[in-house]
Amino acid sequence: MQGATCRSGASTLTATVMAAPILAYENLGLVQGSGWLFRELDIHVGTRDRLALIGRNGAGKTTLLKLIAGRIDADEGRRTIVPGTRVILLEQDPQVSGFATLEDFVMAGDDAPEKHEAEAIADQLGIDLSREAASASGGERRRAAIVRALAQDPDVLLLDEPTNHLDIAAIEWLENWLARFRGAFIVISHDRTFLTRLTRQTLWLDRGAIRRAEVGFGGFEAWTETVYAEEARNAERLDAKLKLEEHWLLRGVTGRRRRNQGRLAKLKEMRATRAAMLGPQGAANLTIGNDDVRTKTVIDAKGVTKKFGDRTIIDNLTLRVTRGDRIGIVGKNGAGKTTLLKLLTGELAPDIGHIRLAKTLDGVIIDQQRSLMSPEKTVRDVLCDGGEWIEVQGVKKHIAGYLKEFLFDPNMTEARIATLSGGERSRLLLAREFARPSNLLVLDEPTNDLDLETLDLLQEVIGDYQGTVLIVSHDRDFLDRTVTVTLGLDGSGHVDVVAGGYEDWERQRTQRLQEKRPATAKASPTATSAPPPAPRAKLTYKDQRDYDLLPKRIEEMDKAIARNETLLADPALYTRDFARFEALTKAIERERAEKEAAEMRWLELAEQVEALR
Repeated sequence: MQGATCRSGASTLTATVMAAPILAYENLGLVQGSGWLFRELDIHVGTRDRLALIGRNGAGKTTLLKLIAGRIDADEGRRTIVPGTRVILLEQDPQVSGFATLEDFVMAGDDAPEKHEAEAIADQLGIDLSREAASASGGERRRAAIVRALAQDPDVLLLDEPTNHLDIAAIEWLENWLARFRGAFIVISHDRTFLTRLTRQTLWLDRGAIRRAEVGFGGFEAWTETVYAEEARNAERLDAKLKLEEHWLLRGVTGRRRRNQGRLAKLKEMRATRAAMLGPQGAANLTIGNDDVRTKTVIDAKGVTKKFGDRTIIDNLTLRVTRGDRIGIVGKNGAGKTTLLKLLTGELAPDIGHIRLAKTLDGVIIDQQRSLMSPEKTVRDVLCDGGEWIEVQGVKKHIAGYLKEFLFDPNMTEARIATLSGGERSRLLLAREFARPSNLLVLDEPTNDLDLETLDLLQEVIGDYQGTVLIVSHDRDFLDRTVTVTLGLDGSGHVDVVAGGYEDWERQRTQRLQEKRPATAKASPTATSAPPPAPRAKLTYKDQRDYDLLPKRIEEMDKAIARNETLLADPALYTRDFARFEALTKAIERERAEKEAAEMRWLELAEQVEALR
């Protein structure tokens, strides 16, 4: 056992004791186009590593995963792997074309999983593998790819945006599966909640170099702030004007994060105001008597019901949306989120009740499909019809400056759309749509294909938007950072109206379920012919107590680990206070071991409960 130091470009983070890796790359390099995409990268993966791979769109994250998986060959470097190690890649865009059904896709090839394993995972994920592949939705293709990857019994699992097109229930199922996973994984994701809950180490791919920190994503932003600050000091000492110019993006990122902290404080005030308007039970119709609110109303829905056939999608919804509200719409796939969005924007008419829209409402809709811009056009053509200036909400801006605001290199004005990555196209579309005059912004799954820095930017733009915003999203952290009111759909037609973000809705929903349990338990003994109320009663007292309390305990352990990881993220800590560095490292190792033991204990109890059922 020995200390290990990883190459980190401008900064080096020294880690303590580390087991021999099961997969490693030394001096990895890859040529793309006329130059190196990256070079001299050293990467190692331990048997139980939980790695977040972070980097801007276009940095090469997906390509790096394919190199680690052995799907493509590097131009430089040596790949070593322990014999028998099974490395499985879950691609961002699973290719199911050419297969009759999703099951054919899952079971194809020499490395196909065991059928019973695939069927068990498919049942838990809620995907029908007999579905025709050609007509399967993006979410169904994604679930089928997850089934195939997980059922292959990997030792190292490489996940490229695994939460795209998944609803919150499926994301939480995947989180629970990965928390119990006995192997290692590397994940690319824009879902901050997903990354924070699962990862223990971070790989940061930045400008052709890679840095590794023995902290999960929870400590990533604090770590990057110190790295950026160190680079800025070095550049200033060297008095390198060109070097400083190259750091305009870095300064923008750190400044944006600080501004967003102020916006979060403002968002809390807005939520408190909205909560007072909604009343303690979240009854949106309580705002009707307020004359000031009435003059600011942009969408007024009363007793709205919408059905498709015999199924009620929206049942007796009363809601008043005021100018400046940011409304988040959440729920599992098929719960009716898009239907509700179409009702609120007037695209659909209700079967019962009425919806009145303000006459001055002028909306911009950015939908899931992200209608493709002509590949032959240039960035200049898309933004300002070939000119130099673009009018942004009534203010003229030069195209170069406006591009910088959306994290583009100003020299990209002549780049053709065909040469842009999927994430860059999405960012360009956002830049174009946000420039248009409007007082209603409709965003349907806006976070797909965006990197974390662009999500910070999108959060900032929404925070500064003077109109009303409607957002459909499965990104829990994004909703918590942006919306003032959450509309939660449970699939039965009922819509919760909650002041706050996703976490506020989840808290209220959990509280409501807990309030119902005592009444159910009390009523059960009177029904003499009924079976025992729940199999948990057959557990021993200690087992039952552990089963009930361990989830909360595991959550507390996660928070403790995240706190210590944030402290450990300081690159200067090792040299400044080695004793503190060592103490924190040991504390994190101990806490992770305790958490793993708790997770395994709860898993064993959960299996007992499942067997009793």
